[in-house]
Amino acid sequence: MTAPWGEYTLARFPEDPRDQLRAWDASDAYLLRHLAESGTVLDGAVVVVGDRWGALTTALATASAGHGPTQITDSFLSREATRANLGRNGVAADAVRLLTTRDTPPDRIDVLLVRVPKSLALLEDQLHRLAPAVHEGTVVIGTGMVKEIHTSTLRLFERILGPTRTSLAQQKARLIFCTPDAAVLKARGAVPWPYSYQLPDDTGLLAGRSVVNHAGVFCADRLDIGTRFFLRHLPGDTGGGRVVDLGCGNGVVGTAVALADPDAEVVFVDESYQAVASAEDTYRANRPGGGTTEGTAGGKAEFVVGDGLEGFAAGSVDLVLNNPPFHSHQATTDATARRMFTGARRALRPGGELWVVGNRHLGYHVTLRRIFGNSELVASDAKFVVLRAVRQG
Repeated sequence: MTAPWGEYTLARFPEDPRDQLRAWDASDAYLLRHLAESGTVLDGAVVVVGDRWGALTTALATASAGHGPTQITDSFLSREATRANLGRNGVAADAVRLLTTRDTPPDRIDVLLVRVPKSLALLEDQLHRLAPAVHEGTVVIGTGMVKEIHTSTLRLFERILGPTRTSLAQQKARLIFCTPDAAVLKARGAVPWPYSYQLPDDTGLLAGRSVVNHAGVFCADRLDIGTRFFLRHLPGDTGGGRVVDLGCGNGVVGTAVALADPDAEVVFVDESYQAVASAEDTYRANRPGGGTTEGTAGGKAEFVVGDGLEGFAAGSVDLVLNNPPFHSHQATTDATARRMFTGARRALRPGGELWVVGNRHLGYHVTLRRIFGNSELVASDAKFVVLRAVRQG
């Protein structure tokens, strides 16, 4: 990526030679050009929100020596990509401050740069959380591709921070300029997240129980139809083993297993900090007093933010339940599913099983046969399939 301060070698995380997707896009380049051309002072407290693979953070860390930015992200993979990209471009790890959406935000922000996320709810939550640190002199600029910036996006900036306008489009990217207003900041209202709702009657043991969703979690205001189908076809007996809800989202699948088999040890895993927080809150709402803290072994539940099953010992898991995503931000790809399936095969004991729900057209049965050597159709309807693969030998 070429920016006003130099050229940068960037990669997504985890690196996959088959994945040709770039670690930056035109909206990142547009924002960096604007900062240089407008002479924006970067010596104050600079905060970068939603930087997808660390392109903005890496470039800005070289633009203002001694005043590296603070990055705030909901993605473990984005955070690790940033670490790797800083290193490959010769930037010391301590030159920037890496925070998650669950961390306490900075006390003061002089420059706020927002890579518009796919989730409007996550944007709303983050603007609310950062507003107390914003002052009338704060430079606030958002960036995104034209198809990602809607009237509702601009209204959020206006309602929470102050008057907002957009730039002309360049290479299908657009900038958002927001001028913080003290009256707007004061009157912005309460944060509506997390959001809770009761599950419908056709969800078995979960019927009528509460689900907790923090902002940014997929399908936060209702149970998505793929998960609903999966819940009707989960394994009947986990045998009190170690079960992983892989890509757990709000944790309803793992919570269903925990309710059906109180002896099972359920591990909730996701790369989203918001998702794992939701899963933990959902689990505790339905199993009061149960579970352990994140990453702690020996209890009935664990809550882990990470890169799938990378941190799990080989043969340490009895059952993996998975509803894999097939998008990486705006790109459609099966790379994430492939990694999840490969990680599951390594982590499962011989005879252990991976159960997957997915859209019929994605052809996961082919991928599972390639990785596991087998794939069995458990259930299907017009839209979804549930597949079972067994670790052999």
